Amino acid sequence: MTGSAIGLGIVLILAIILLANTLKIVREYERLVVFRLGRSIGTKGPGVVILIPLVDRAVSVDLRELYLEIPHQAGITKDNATISIDFIVFYKVVDAVMSVVEVQYFAGAAQNISATTLRSVVGDMTLDDVLAEREKMNEVLRIKLDEITERWGVKVTNVEIREIIPPPMVQDAMTRQMSAERTRRAVVTEAEGAKQAAITVAEGNKQSAILNAEGNRQSFVLDAEGRRQAAILAAEGYALALKTVFETAKDIDANTMSLQYLEALKELGASPSTKFVIPTELTSLITNITGQAGKAFK
Repeated sequence: MTGSAIGLGIVLILAIILLANTLKIVREYERLVVFRLGRSIGTKGPGVVILIPLVDRAVSVDLRELYLEIPHQAGITKDNATISIDFIVFYKVVDAVMSVVEVQYFAGAAQNISATTLRSVVGDMTLDDVLAEREKMNEVLRIKLDEITERWGVKVTNVEIREIIPPPMVQDAMTRQMSAERTRRAVVTEAEGAKQAAITVAEGNKQSAILNAEGNRQSFVLDAEGRRQAAILAAEGYALALKTVFETAKDIDANTMSLQYLEALKELGASPSTKFVIPTELTSLITNITGQAGKAFK
């Protein structure tokens, strides 16, 4: 009885192992490359895949986009400057069978190819170009790596350089250049501030002068207007006075006027002058007075 239980247990274990090797659950982002008696029969999945025990062997391939970190690699630029660069390679499998059959260990192969390609690209560029044209380097590296990995069924989707370390002397020069640039920017900013302040002050003086001139002009206009109104009032007063005199003179008769002329002659007689100019109107007036006196004595 004990021997039968042990035998049954062994059978169950073998059945479980056999079932595990027969049924495979493949995820959506995976594919199984199946080898039957050593020959590739293609890919299977996703879902449940049935394999023949002891005959089929499956290799799982991830179809998602993956990345590979390339550590710092030393390279010599076109102008003989030694630099160190590290970058990341993004890739994805486009042909699962080729990625298994054509290359043994893709990560290791890609790392070595990336380092060799980087040195080749850096050798065709000057140090200034390497430091200034990072995007161009990324694109050149991607194209060159993709040309190599295409035969492995792998597509290089992107390359990103993370850090570029130039030689120590170049780093010191860059540090001094940055310090000088900051100093220059500070001087420019200060000069720009002084310029804006001067412009603001000049603008304020200009506005003040404009306001003063406008005030003077308004004062002059008001003063002239006042003088004009005063002249008008004076003229009107003078005209009114003349009008009054004229109106009064109309009511004075000839006798009254004669008496006024006689008073004038009396004042002339009292004058020390020896020559007098007598208007003709006065002679007519004297004749008139004489006639009136004769009539009175009759």
